Amino acid sequence: MSGGEVAGILVAVFWAILVSFLAVVLARLAHTLKAATKMVADVTEQAVPLLADASATVRSARTQLDRVDAIATDVQEVTSNASALSTTVASAFGGPLVKVAAFGYGVRRALRRPDGPERPSPRTVIVGRTVPSARRRKQKG
Repeated sequence: MSGGEVAGILVAVFWAILVSFLAVVLARLAHTLKAATKMVADVTEQAVPLLADASATVRSARTQLDRVDAIATDVQEVTSNASALSTTVASAFGGPLVKVAAFGYGVRRALRRPDGPERPSPRTVIVGRTVPSARRRKQKG
């Protein structure tokens, strides 16, 4: 055997090993692709019902939001009507009630004896709290 024949045999063995290695790699890749295809099919089978349920839930939520919007609109209308009613009542009865109270105060002042001493307040206010006058007298003496 000459050097060229040995080199040819070495190249042929190298190529045989390389082709065997590539065959193993391609076989494993094919197995991985089959597993990925099966997994995608399983996910698709499970995802379709989930998407249908999600779509139904979104539709239901939209219906409920429409109802809440209608209720909020009604509540806003009721509050504006109540505000208008309270304004009307305040303007209709507020002025006369103030006038009656002022008249009553004037009558009380007019009926008070002009020569009599002013009556002291029954309670004394000290720093935001009231103390009965009886306690105040006990403290003084």
